[in-house]
Amino acid sequence: MNLLASLSPIYAEFFLLVMVSVILIADLFIVNQAKTMTYLLVQASLLGCSLITVFTHQAGIAHLFNHMFVDDMMSDVLKLLTYLSVSMMLVYSRSYLLARGLFTGEFMALALFATLGMMVMISASNFLSLYLGLELLALSLYAMVALQRDSATATEAAMKYFILGAMASGFLLYGMSMVYGATGSLDINRISQVIQHGAPNQTLLVFGLVFIVSGLAFKLGAVPFHMWVPDVYHGAPTAMTMFIGTAPKLAAFAFVMRILVESMQPLMIHWSGMLMILAVMSMAVGNITAIAQTNLKRMFAYSTIAHMGFLLVGVMSGTIEGYGSAMFYAVVYVLMSLGGFGMIMLMSREGFEADNINDFKGLNQRSPWLAFMMLLLMFSMAGVPPTVGFYAKFSVLNAALQAGHIQLVIMAVLFSLIGAFYYLRIVKLIYFDAPESHEKIYIQPDSSLLISINGLAVLALGILPGTLMSICAVSVQQSLLH
Repeated sequence: MNLLASLSPIYAEFFLLVMVSVILIADLFIVNQAKTMTYLLVQASLLGCSLITVFTHQAGIAHLFNHMFVDDMMSDVLKLLTYLSVSMMLVYSRSYLLARGLFTGEFMALALFATLGMMVMISASNFLSLYLGLELLALSLYAMVALQRDSATATEAAMKYFILGAMASGFLLYGMSMVYGATGSLDINRISQVIQHGAPNQTLLVFGLVFIVSGLAFKLGAVPFHMWVPDVYHGAPTAMTMFIGTAPKLAAFAFVMRILVESMQPLMIHWSGMLMILAVMSMAVGNITAIAQTNLKRMFAYSTIAHMGFLLVGVMSGTIEGYGSAMFYAVVYVLMSLGGFGMIMLMSREGFEADNINDFKGLNQRSPWLAFMMLLLMFSMAGVPPTVGFYAKFSVLNAALQAGHIQLVIMAVLFSLIGAFYYLRIVKLIYFDAPESHEKIYIQPDSSLLISINGLAVLALGILPGTLMSICAVSVQQSLLH
């Protein structure tokens, strides 16, 4: 009984693994083309994981499996947000995938395997468990992108993603092996202690850090490791693009926190400089290149690169406030991306992808409510008050300013102003241009409700951001106590 109680922090992972196995077998006997039963089982699995995570939450920090797995407030909060974003992705993408024959048991099983990978990444406390979670997530994503086998663009996107992803994994592994060689440990807390109080080989350690930061930059899509982002976002079916661009960013944030902040905080003088270069380049390339895009998915891809630059600004500030604001930014970015890609899927129909900017012309005349939701999402991405995107950028820049990075803050504000142009251009098309089609937009009731909640949440969290900001700050602070 004591053994079972001591394993309570990993109940959610056990439960999800069992449910994926059940769903894979049950799906063989479900002949309904709409896969309603499989879909409900997947949503029930995510709800079950949420309840288990809430009820097994305990104050303080618990380690399992010889310090390979950690359960703390940051991991619990990020896991709950991961379940929510995956659940929202499934609601948004259901009609879209059904029309294309892609709403299969395989797709839902891969989504749950990817979720399991993210959960392991979020709670990893050892380089081995971190890498295990990362690869489970990455392999699931490669398969999801390639799921549309008769599409040349999707296959090409999957190949690019797989090859570049394998290279980035190699960078990470090489960097981790160097850190192991310098410190003699793969345990995150032990590495921090050795760097702080031991006498590790400094040259080997810094070289390892460079490779690790390169691997992390690829996973986040930061410049100059961003080459895969526009091609994969554009080539993959929109539902897969939404999945890649949302929940994994929460796991990537946890990855950055575990590796750089928890294990390599004593080397902050080295990695903060690297992150500063990555942040500035990402904001510059992302915002400037996005202006030239006519495809909305490619535009979102470059805007993602810019947003990751802002997230890195919060991490490189090196303070609890900075880490909390970076977590807040990651959560807000996921919420905005879910809405943005959700709109593309709601506007699409069988045989037609609404992924060009011109497809949104005159949307206000076709559906004023959808037009208003898109307006809120674009304002938030641009950082226009009172939407939550403004407070996310403000909190990150404020943390950087408190840390003394005045020039960086000025550059970030300038790039943010450049970025506002391409978001506001979409608002202009929606409200001031004549529609190219007057066809009625039909949306399933659950998707219609979700896009309304999504858009209004962006506004409500902007007006009252305090609760979410304090949850992020407290969870980061508690997790870094050890």
